[in-house]
Amino acid sequence: MNEIFSRTRMLVGSQGMDRLKAAKVVVLGLGGVGGACAETLVRSGIGTLIIADHDVVTLSNLNRQIIATMETIGMRKTQAAKARLLSIHPECQVIEKDEFILMDTLPGIIPPDADYVIDCIDTVTAKLDVAQWCHKKGIPLISSMGAGNKLDPTQLVFTDIYKTNVCPLAKVMRRELKKRGVPTLDVLYSEEAALEPEDEMISSVQDAIQSELKPKRKTPGSVAFVPPVAGMMLAGYVIRKLTGR
Repeated sequence: MNEIFSRTRMLVGSQGMDRLKAAKVVVLGLGGVGGACAETLVRSGIGTLIIADHDVVTLSNLNRQIIATMETIGMRKTQAAKARLLSIHPECQVIEKDEFILMDTLPGIIPPDADYVIDCIDTVTAKLDVAQWCHKKGIPLISSMGAGNKLDPTQLVFTDIYKTNVCPLAKVMRRELKKRGVPTLDVLYSEEAALEPEDEMISSVQDAIQSELKPKRKTPGSVAFVPPVAGMMLAGYVIRKLTGR
């Protein structure tokens, strides 16, 4: 299987590849951002990947989610993702966690020896719980902010949550993290002003989860070339951290 990663080894070295093979990374959320993130990690030689989501693949996922095909419609996202990931790198240990991501379920999803957690969730409550949990446990975390209602992936940047602007999700996160005593959080967010979606359908599931923090919101528009780029950037960030590059 060494042939798979020969081109990667040329850039990160043999020691870097050894670190990636020994690493245990958790990807929370397998949507447009998380699916691309998980696949990039596997294609880069991560040895153990924990994937968590509690949703199924639907037709509306086809425009942006790498695990979504006509053949996977109706499948659990964790099941579809695992099959795809193992078809790329069969020796990777892919662990499915098909459950809601909440404070009560985090102990069973994020192991204490995780090398990195990547938050690709799209609900505020879950993102806050993950940030608080990882801060308390001392587990490295990188969190994705909103990738919806965006058309320019070149405006995605890494920074601390308290240095963000423009992004409505980041604004809520800053306020609530401060209340929870989380002093810092590495994030990927877009400096592009959010577009106003023309479709005014309401996501009842997301609204129900977020109702305690803010009023109902419109389902964001999304395209094929922003969420996956964000996912790849998040994976690249973690790979560079793990290999010391």
